[in-house]
Amino acid sequence: MKTLKEQYQTIRTDHFPSRMEISFLDEKGKRTTLLYEKVLWEIEGERKGLRYGENPDQEAALYRLVNGNLTLGDVETIQPGRYLCSNVEILQSGKHPGKINITDIDSALNILRYFSYTPCAVIVKHNNPSGVAKGNTIEDAFQRAFAADRLAAFGGAVAVNRSVNRETAEQIGEHYFEVLAAPEYEEGVLSILSRKKNLRILRIRNMEHLEQYSHTVYLDFKSLLDGGIIIQSSFVPITRKPEDFLPAEVEYQGTLYRVKREPTPEEYEDMIFGWLVETGITSNSVIYVKKGMTLGIGTGEQDRVGVAEIARDKAYRKLLDRLAWEQYGKLFSEVDDSGKQEELRALVRQRRGDLPGSVMISDGFFPFRDGIEVGLREGVTAVVQPGGSVRDFESIEACNEFGATMKFTGQRCFRH
Repeated sequence: MKTLKEQYQTIRTDHFPSRMEISFLDEKGKRTTLLYEKVLWEIEGERKGLRYGENPDQEAALYRLVNGNLTLGDVETIQPGRYLCSNVEILQSGKHPGKINITDIDSALNILRYFSYTPCAVIVKHNNPSGVAKGNTIEDAFQRAFAADRLAAFGGAVAVNRSVNRETAEQIGEHYFEVLAAPEYEEGVLSILSRKKNLRILRIRNMEHLEQYSHTVYLDFKSLLDGGIIIQSSFVPITRKPEDFLPAEVEYQGTLYRVKREPTPEEYEDMIFGWLVETGITSNSVIYVKKGMTLGIGTGEQDRVGVAEIARDKAYRKLLDRLAWEQYGKLFSEVDDSGKQEELRALVRQRRGDLPGSVMISDGFFPFRDGIEVGLREGVTAVVQPGGSVRDFESIEACNEFGATMKFTGQRCFRH
C-alpha cells in the first residue's frame, strides 16, 4: 500500500464514462435529458481528468453540461456554453486540480458573483472563505482578503474578479496557495507566478460575465448514502439593496417592538456586503464585517451563541496577526519576545478586535438575545438576520439597549 505522501503524488485513474445522461420523466411520460461530457485537460502530453476526489484514494470526474434544456417550474438549467469551473483553462498545473480545488473555486465564485461592480477577492479553505474583501484595486482587495486571516489562507484557493496584474502577482507569489483563479492575466504575470511551481493557475474567462449568475436559479443535486438523490433549486438572495431589507419589528403579547435607529449609509453598505458574503458560508454561521472586509467568520457550528463567539474570538486573533505582521513581519505566534506579545495583546484588547462599528450577520434567526449580545457587547452597531423567531422581541430590545440598528431579510440562507 502506498504511503499517504505517495498517494498525494499519484494521479488516480478513474473509471467514470466519457459521457453521462440525467433524464427527467414527467407524469405524461415526456422525457427531458441533460447530457454531460467528462472534462479532460492536456497534462504533460496526456489527456487527464481530475487528479482525485476529496481524498487521494477516491476516484473523481468533472463533467460539463453540453446539451439540455430543462425547465421545472421557475427553475431552468444553465444553458450549455456558459461555463465557469467546468471549463477552467489550466495555465500552470504543477499538481493538476483535484475535486477540492475545483469546488473551492466554485465556492469563491458563489460569493464573487454579487460583486462584479467592484474589485473583490475571496480566499477559500474547505469550501468556506477565510477572507473576503472589496478594494479600490484588485491588489488592494487581495491584500485585505489575505490580511483578514493570513494563517487560514495558507494553502488556500484564491479567486479574484479582475485581471491579475504584476502588483497582485508579486503579492500572491510571496505566500503559499494551492490555486489561483482569475478571468485573465496581464502580460508578464505568469512568469512571476511560475516561481511557485505547484500553484495551479486557472483562467475562467466567463468570470468577466459573472454578474449574469447572480440571479440564476439552477438545479442543486445531493447524493445520499443509499444512492438516493435530493434535488433542490439553488439559493438566490432577495436582499441586494437598502430598500430590500425589512424593518426589525414584531408584535409580542400585544406589544409592538421596533428597532429605534435606522442604519447609516456606511452601515447599509456593510450590511449588504456581509449578507451576500454570508450566503456563501456553511451554516450554522455568524460573521462580522467592517468597511468591506471580513473580520471574523464562524462556520458550520451547532448553536448560534457558540458560532457568534467563535467569529468574535477569531476577530481578536486575526487582529493580533495583522498587527504582528505590520510591526514585525511575523504572525503573532512567531513573535518570540514576551514583552512585544503583551504589547500586541494590550492593543488588541484596546481595539476590541476592531469589532466596534462592525456589522454582525447571521444566516438564521437568533432564538434568544444571548446570541446577538455576543456581538453587541463588542461594539457591533448593526445586525442583519432573517428574523422569524418567536422571541424576535428579545433581539430588538437588545439592539435598542446597546444603541445598535438591525434589519431583517425575511429569508434564511442556510448552506449545507
